[in-house]
Amino acid sequence: MKQKLLFYFVTFLFTTVSSLSQNTIGVLKNNTNSFNGYTLFTSQTETYLVNNCGEVVNQWSSSFPPGNAVYLLEDGSLLRACKIENTNIAFGGTGGRIEKYDWDGNLLWEYNYSNSTMVQHHDIYPLPNGNILVLAATIMTNAEAVQAGRNPANLVDGNLFNEQIVEIQPVGNNSANIVWEWNIKDHLIQDFDGSKDNFGSVESNPQLLDINFLGSLSGINNWLHVNSIQYNADLDQIVLSSRHMNEIYIIDHSTSTAEAATSSGGIYNKGGDFLYRWGNPQAYRQGDQNDQKLFGQHYPHWIPNGLADAGKLILFNNGFSRTPSFSEVFILDPPTDSPGFYMYTQNTAYGPNSPDYTYTNPVDPINFFSRILSSAQRLPNGNTLICDGDSGYFFEIDASENIVWEYINPSSAEGILTQGDNPENFANTVFRAIKYAPDYAAFNGRDLTPGNPIEQNPDLSNCDILSIDDHTFSNLKVYPNPTSTSVEISSNSIIDKIEVYNMLGAKINSIQNSNKIYLNDYKSGIYIIKIYSGNLSTVRKIIKQ
Repeated sequence: MKQKLLFYFVTFLFTTVSSLSQNTIGVLKNNTNSFNGYTLFTSQTETYLVNNCGEVVNQWSSSFPPGNAVYLLEDGSLLRACKIENTNIAFGGTGGRIEKYDWDGNLLWEYNYSNSTMVQHHDIYPLPNGNILVLAATIMTNAEAVQAGRNPANLVDGNLFNEQIVEIQPVGNNSANIVWEWNIKDHLIQDFDGSKDNFGSVESNPQLLDINFLGSLSGINNWLHVNSIQYNADLDQIVLSSRHMNEIYIIDHSTSTAEAATSSGGIYNKGGDFLYRWGNPQAYRQGDQNDQKLFGQHYPHWIPNGLADAGKLILFNNGFSRTPSFSEVFILDPPTDSPGFYMYTQNTAYGPNSPDYTYTNPVDPINFFSRILSSAQRLPNGNTLICDGDSGYFFEIDASENIVWEYINPSSAEGILTQGDNPENFANTVFRAIKYAPDYAAFNGRDLTPGNPIEQNPDLSNCDILSIDDHTFSNLKVYPNPTSTSVEISSNSIIDKIEVYNMLGAKINSIQNSNKIYLNDYKSGIYIIKIYSGNLSTVRKIIKQ
């Protein structure tokens, strides 16, 4: 068992007190089982990269709020979607602009994908070849929607939004070439009006989308609300998430633009039709409300190679529009005949029947709920990072579902919060949080010296130096304490290493294979030492007079 320890000095007596964190923002918890990486997120006009102590390792500033996705690229540059005004297409998640910054925050490239008939929204994705996938909404007029087979009674907003993915090739400082395109309007089915386009059997064509299935909301033009696109380079496939349909879809990216508008071509010979769908079989009449698994989900993506459950899909299932409302993290393994070729039996629902893994609050599921936004990410040590987006709350769980790291975003719409503020009183939402490993290529040759935490009046007392194993070394003694010159550590256990930290959490010394620390050059004050022996570690407070 791991315990979080806070240290208090009363007169000159040495005491160690077990306590819970008192922080309200920033790092609430961090123990030795957390993955020691760097977490990236955007809040307001700023993008932050913080370490496990919540200290800012790098920061990028824009003139625009998020729109919404952000990525740290292998060369150390930052790719960010931004929000600009578009009065013709307006709904939660619209952006319209993409920016690329170098590590030092210099703007390298900017591009607007926004006009009276289209706008980028929610997500983008950097491809291995340097191109960028862009998720956008485009307008289908009332006449176009009716001709496509939409029931006119369900056009309450007068038009309909088509979901589009374009692949752009950046050019110069502010332009791009469109090199590939896919549109959902090319892959519709309807059985409402035989005189209109796309007429056929909905239940017999699950590779197509029923234009008259209303999903979570009735008749609005933003009927799909796709909130995520992610890419698998091994399969050359894209996974999309439709919040209002409560479904995820996988499509083929290997097609040409012409093939992507049809039902043939590409590696999988299905053109731009769905290769796979999951989450709500009602949408293609292969189930009822009892078969619905997804409720307003976000960020489905393939778990990368080399990690636990590699190749499976992980997503944040928000739980929106069900009663009671609660969130989950799912990991699911779509059944395949061979890699990328998904199994389907006619007149049934796509498998699996249930996720391989589900995480929810083990004590009280209703206490874990994010209505919008959010993400989940499998980490290299087997842990899972979860972003409860509408609370700006990130937490990491280990394989036993113990929470080993907690962080609350201190950046809000009302400004930077001060330690002690109640974050529930502020708008500190985060679209997605991603943790990068220390050996990620972006960090090669970079200065990763941490700065201050984001919050005002920070308290680092619950950083990882205060997380210890609940073991005691045999006959451990630290003496003399207080001291003016040196301290010695005696124990029946062999001392392998001693680390010295100041009270701000910064490591200032490390001693190997010695049980003595010289303090002559240290300023007077309180220091923390972390003592290692084999797989055990413990901490003590020392006082330099």
